[in-house]
Amino acid sequence: MTFTYWFFANLTRLLARIFFGYRILHRERLPETGGLILAANHQSYFDPPLVGICSHRAVHYLARKNLLEMPLLGPLLPDMNVIPVDRDGNDMSALKTVIKKIKSGEGVVLFPEGTRSIDGQLQPAQPGIGLVIAKTLAPVVPMRIFGSFEAFPRGSKTPRLHPIRVVVGEPIHFTAEDVANADRETYQRLSQRVMDAIAQLSPDA
Repeated sequence: MTFTYWFFANLTRLLARIFFGYRILHRERLPETGGLILAANHQSYFDPPLVGICSHRAVHYLARKNLLEMPLLGPLLPDMNVIPVDRDGNDMSALKTVIKKIKSGEGVVLFPEGTRSIDGQLQPAQPGIGLVIAKTLAPVVPMRIFGSFEAFPRGSKTPRLHPIRVVVGEPIHFTAEDVANADRETYQRLSQRVMDAIAQLSPDA
């Protein structure tokens, strides 16, 4: 873990608790070693760090390449484990990097929906995370974020004070049989299995 990652992770935890009453439920379900996918619903720009700070170890994130061009913050993003991805989201080089990171025993944050929700409701799963599962057979920890849409919805320019909770589910383990002769239909089925597990999580769990 770089100093930059450590600093911003702890700063994020502090600010999230002060302004949003941020809480993590069932953090003990998160494995802290080995290749891992942290899979969550996506409601807000807040979501990647809110998921990442649930883990005691450094994890990796996908972010648009143009964010690395931002003044001040952009040059720091590589030290914060950001994997740049083309704006259209269909970047095989980024997916290959994700797969490589997972196979080397690291954790990666992924959003099965692919993009932020426009109304705060869960969206259909996209096949991307299923492809990563098929290539790595990494355990997937379903996580559901509650309140980030109300705090910073898509299209909003300023955040609002609203409680945010992240609920961690039990890891999902996949077998070779689950990914045999994998094709796009297989990827979609794996993605939907993860999305279904996210949907079952409750803020009262």
